[in-house]
Amino acid sequence: MNFGLENPLIFLIDTLFGLYVLVLILRFILQAVHADFYNPLSQFVWRVTNQPVGLLQRALPRWQSYDFAALALALALVALNLWIDLSLVGARIAPLTLLLWSLLKLVAFTLNLYFFSILIQTIMSWVNPGMPSPASAVLWSINEPLLKPVRNLLPPIGGLDLSPLVVLIAIQVLLRSLPALPGLL
Repeated sequence: MNFGLENPLIFLIDTLFGLYVLVLILRFILQAVHADFYNPLSQFVWRVTNQPVGLLQRALPRWQSYDFAALALALALVALNLWIDLSLVGARIAPLTLLLWSLLKLVAFTLNLYFFSILIQTIMSWVNPGMPSPASAVLWSINEPLLKPVRNLLPPIGGLDLSPLVVLIAIQVLLRSLPALPGLL
């Protein structure tokens, strides 16, 4: 493998695609959990993704509160990103393998999104307890469906909520259980 301009170019391509895919996943999750649409962060996600997802919604309309057009676009972008990366290094891949890798990478993106959102929410609760902000409201909306069942099973111990720790460990176990594919994580 030639380590000339390929590495910085692949890094830049992966970063740009990855950030937009994360925003698309966030759009899907925000709609699924019925997060506050008028929250500034929700509005940002909506504005950044509205045009391309709107075009796809003609072919893939919403079902209940699930916006599958956002997920389809995210999957297509992950597949395109993988194909570009492999093309830059001169590798070829079968379309079915590319689809499988794309699905696995989309799952990894989603798990990482939840991991970091729970981590950020936990840190924000230590730094600014009880201080509402647009970010904390969105994080609560996203993470509460994962944290609440654990909190019901494991009540606070000495006033300390251990549900984020349990969920973070579970997410890491799931991430490590994914098949090891080049560049997946």
